[in-house]
Amino acid sequence: MNRKEFLKIIAVLPFASNTMKLSALSKFSDNLNPTPKMPILFLGHGSPMNAIEENEFVTGFRDISQEITKPNAIICISAHWETNGTKITAMQKPRTIYDFGAFPKELYEVKYDAMGSPELASDVKDLVQKTQIELDHSWGLDHGTWSVVKHLYPKADIPVLQLSLDYNMSPKDHYELAKELNKLRHKGILIIGSGNIVHNLRKVDWSRINENFGYDWAIETNNKIKEFISDDNHIDLINFDKQGQSFKLAIPTPEHYLPLLYILALKEKNDMTKIFNDKAVSGSLTMTSYKFY
Repeated sequence: MNRKEFLKIIAVLPFASNTMKLSALSKFSDNLNPTPKMPILFLGHGSPMNAIEENEFVTGFRDISQEITKPNAIICISAHWETNGTKITAMQKPRTIYDFGAFPKELYEVKYDAMGSPELASDVKDLVQKTQIELDHSWGLDHGTWSVVKHLYPKADIPVLQLSLDYNMSPKDHYELAKELNKLRHKGILIIGSGNIVHNLRKVDWSRINENFGYDWAIETNNKIKEFISDDNHIDLINFDKQGQSFKLAIPTPEHYLPLLYILALKEKNDMTKIFNDKAVSGSLTMTSYKFY
């Protein structure tokens, strides 16, 4: 082989790699019903008690599901699954995880028996190039996922997978990884980020638990984030830790905020925005949720 032939082979390798990844994704989609481009959701999940209570937030979750074509599968990025490396659940039947304590017995009796999809998990692993995705067979669905998805799809008749948050990655890294998932929107996959934009449990007013009020810094941060989203200012949203003291109080740790970055990375230029459940709770939490469609 001469030098010219070698260079030709090297030049087409990236294209060949991309083609193989898209081909792998299409193998899964061959068995899916065709759908329009799916919306994307960020859901403020709040207390695990929302899984069994009847309140305005639960109503908001149910109402939003009525606006969405039934998906072929769901991938949820939950604040409650942080890992060393990025993982995706790849079991056929994920377990319901009760990753909380000191709640009523009724909450621990909830079962969300959705199926998983090892095939879709494998396709996502092949699709993502910026990092290595590990297929996980031990996690399941934590309350960041099942406590809200059960209200969207109570029959549990849609496969549900979780994608973890790698705690070694920067916010920008998470955002860039999420961009690679965009093709899933066009394959009938509903992608959900589940967290809370403002989430500071240390500042919760436990004497006013579940009351709809927010501290000044919580409201300021929530409103500023709405402004950034309206302006498509993703740079400042990625650099949330550089936005001043209110943001530092509202987002003392990133895990509940990062799922929002995944959804924003998937937002397309012509997508419309719907805000729902836009209320603060107990001073230092916001339930504000988004649908981009």
